[in-house]
Amino acid sequence: MAEKHIITVVLDANDQEGRLKGIGGSQSDRWNNMLANQLGQVLRARNVSAEEQDERLSAAIAGLMGVAPADELEGMMAVQLIAAHNAAMDCYRRAVHPEQTFEGQREYLAQANKLSRTFSTLLEALNHHRGKGQQKVTVEHVHVPSGGQAVVGMVEGGGGQTKLEGQSHARPIAHAPQSTMRGADAARERLSAGGDGERSLPNARRNSRGTQG
Repeated sequence: MAEKHIITVVLDANDQEGRLKGIGGSQSDRWNNMLANQLGQVLRARNVSAEEQDERLSAAIAGLMGVAPADELEGMMAVQLIAAHNAAMDCYRRAVHPEQTFEGQREYLAQANKLSRTFSTLLEALNHHRGKGQQKVTVEHVHVPSGGQAVVGMVEGGGGQTKLEGQSHARPIAHAPQSTMRGADAARERLSAGGDGERSLPNARRNSRGTQG
């Protein structure tokens, strides 16, 4: 029979003070420390002194505090954002190395492109979790001139989509009065010019007889 391992978890009341919540978004500093240590391992590089490693981790922690995760989910996404950015920049650095081959440069640039897309996806997920990119507009009072039409209702949208409610076949607000045309027997027809004045047109019937040219 397989041996069973029982894990006992003891919750410490002092661990719920959340003094490091600005790093991992949790009230548990054990959680916040775990995320900080995971990020430190990702940033670890070869042939780098201990002082430089500490400097990198300090800069990454400052970045986490700038993101300001509000809960554990945001803390995980913030750590992955910094990790993806660091990995992408490392791929770019390797791609432009003076002794890099053409095949190696192409591969590192392709990996950097994938990491950049991952970064964008993570950022979009973080903004969605925080409720950004959503809007709600309520139209309460609409003034419509005589003869016009308007759409009245709720306009909701998010991510480039809008929803109109209120009228299913509404037209845009429009009001274009038209002048009355005279009949064919009128003595004269007046044509509105583009300027401020008007000019008269001669009666075609009156001048059609006895006139040459």
